[in-house]
Amino acid sequence: MDLSEFAEEIGSETPVSIAGLATRGGPVDGIQTVMAPVGVEWVQPEEMTVRCGAGTPVEELDDALAASGQCVAIPPTGTVGGALAVAHSGIRRLGYGPVRDTVLQAGYVNAGGEVVKAGGPTVKNVSGFDLCRLLVGSRGTLGFIGDVILRTRPRAAYEQWFTTTADPFELFPRLYRPTSVLWDGVTTWILLEGHPRDVDEQATRHGLTIGENPILPSGGRWSIRPAELPGLVGTGDFVAEIGVGVVHHADPAPVRAVDPAVAELHRRLKREFDPTGRLNPGVDVLSAT
Repeated sequence: MDLSEFAEEIGSETPVSIAGLATRGGPVDGIQTVMAPVGVEWVQPEEMTVRCGAGTPVEELDDALAASGQCVAIPPTGTVGGALAVAHSGIRRLGYGPVRDTVLQAGYVNAGGEVVKAGGPTVKNVSGFDLCRLLVGSRGTLGFIGDVILRTRPRAAYEQWFTTTADPFELFPRLYRPTSVLWDGVTTWILLEGHPRDVDEQATRHGLTIGENPILPSGGRWSIRPAELPGLVGTGDFVAEIGVGVVHHADPAPVRAVDPAVAELHRRLKREFDPTGRLNPGVDVLSAT
């Protein structure tokens, strides 16, 4: 995908921000805003890879992959670039892995207005420092992603949500490869995928009832150790991802102290990649993690 026009729009001098569909935050007020290229360039089902512009809506990408019976492990809202910028995996992270593992190659524009390629089209082609992982979660403060090559996965033949009131911490180790296990302190929701008969047999074995996935509170996204999840009871409305440690809570996430060494590392990376601070000025990666 040709990123020369995208790079020209970004330039190399004045402050600039990037925005997609505003599902994960809008542009920075008062400065120029750009949008990444849109569109699916190609799908290679036999290699289980796809290349698309970072501004492509995830829904559009999912439709393009459906014809070959594949999908990507990216939450089904907003744009591809937006999901990667904030590194928020969906509620299927337990089974699909973190969103950063989806990226094989990224083409991005740096603070000097230059197009840079990071990673490679296949896993075996990647060597040295994995710059793609650094870009994922950087919220556009190190460079603006223009296009990506993503790892795809087979689309499940069958999937079904189930519910139970059993203790999720006792049930979880007995489940066979659940895609998602959610808990609100009373009810446990379990997403199982695979062959219909295998899914039904596992549900029967553990006394699960067919249900729907829960509505997630929209107040804040917390990140805690999975072992600390039982302590959430009594803290307000929440839905926790068992085995992952992500909590969707009605209240904003508590302010956490940042290790000074980690803060200094972030500052050094920012100075190295964007010496003048022109990319997404005002966006604080540390306060958002």
